Amino acid sequence: MRNVTALPSYLVQRYHGWKATAFTENRAWYRRLAEDGQRPRAMVISCCDSRVHVTSIFGADNGEFFIHRNIANLVPAYAPDGEQHGTSAAVEYAVQTLRVAHLIVVGHTNCGGVAGCLAMCSGHAPELEEKTSFVGRWMDILRPGYERVKDLPEPERIGELERQAVVVSLENLMTFPFVAAKVEAGEMTLHGLVHDIGDGRLWQLDDSGFHVI
Repeated sequence: MRNVTALPSYLVQRYHGWKATAFTENRAWYRRLAEDGQRPRAMVISCCDSRVHVTSIFGADNGEFFIHRNIANLVPAYAPDGEQHGTSAAVEYAVQTLRVAHLIVVGHTNCGGVAGCLAMCSGHAPELEEKTSFVGRWMDILRPGYERVKDLPEPERIGELERQAVVVSLENLMTFPFVAAKVEAGEMTLHGLVHDIGDGRLWQLDDSGFHVI
């Protein structure tokens, strides 16, 4: 393709370093993953934000997590309308084919997508209201969360909306019949987390709200 160019040299150098060390030292494990296929125990839905690195947070090995990343770690409601749904497809594959035991939504602090949603819903980002804005239409998923936090004192809204990005996603996951069936049968569990980028804390959701692990 004419518009595709070679990788930056620093990435090529890093690749060769990985191939000569981590890969070579674990060659048998990588071969096993290739031949036997993946059997992850958990699916993780997290943000595209480059500062969020769930495999590092949990010290996960290759093959341990089935990871899907998108803007603001959102899951849309179940919508079998024949259109293209990347996040829903990932959820379907993880639950129906890979049969993961855990489905984990990981939010984070200082989320640009959530900040955009807050600005859009409060009338301060008209560009995101345009039908041509992919980000804006994706962040529409979080509008129910905004309705829950809009009357809070202004300094508290962004942090609470970041939590709502996790809550809304978990609520929407339960609109998928195959997810609800697995959860209700005790064959799969749902989990909600918020990672504080600045201090490393991890907040976990339970029936009474979010608490530091």
